Amino acid sequence: MNLTHHFLLSMPQLTDDVFGRSVIYMVDHSADGAWGLVINKPIGLQLSDVFEQLNIANDNEALGNGIVLQGGPVDPQHGIVLHPPGPLFEGTQNYAGGISLSSSKDALEALAAGEQPQDYLVVLGHAGWAAGQLESEITQNAWLTSPATPSILFETQLEDRRDAVAQDLGIDINALVTESGHA
Repeated sequence: MNLTHHFLLSMPQLTDDVFGRSVIYMVDHSADGAWGLVINKPIGLQLSDVFEQLNIANDNEALGNGIVLQGGPVDPQHGIVLHPPGPLFEGTQNYAGGISLSSSKDALEALAAGEQPQDYLVVLGHAGWAAGQLESEITQNAWLTSPATPSILFETQLEDRRDAVAQDLGIDINALVTESGHA
């Protein structure tokens, strides 16, 4: 099964800071490996911090208060803007499911100027898996998978994304336990 344009929902036994209680948007999955973006964990920076570090002028205080997400442990200084297709920037790549990624400064400059894209997530870093690694983790029940929806990516509040993906699967993720059996 190709998991490109799917969500990965971490199971309760994953408790580390990066993947515990995480939702990952899978950007690409193939026989060579996989990579995706954690879409529900703030990194502790505001968008204004990123603008300041890159010398991008921003007069929109509400935009500057926007959150930056911890996309994963790989290349944590690399910024990515996840957005619907439409605007093309220097570093834009279009992916399955109607999602685009831009990783060039001009994408952030467009945000600061109030231009497109209107829907976006700004993340630093990404998650990556070697060939066969993700499939192994799934068979070990570390992840549940669900087709991705733009509404969860761009319209669902950060703190509600995990429950929204679980609800799409028809489960209450908070009712799952880490161990089975009886006393």
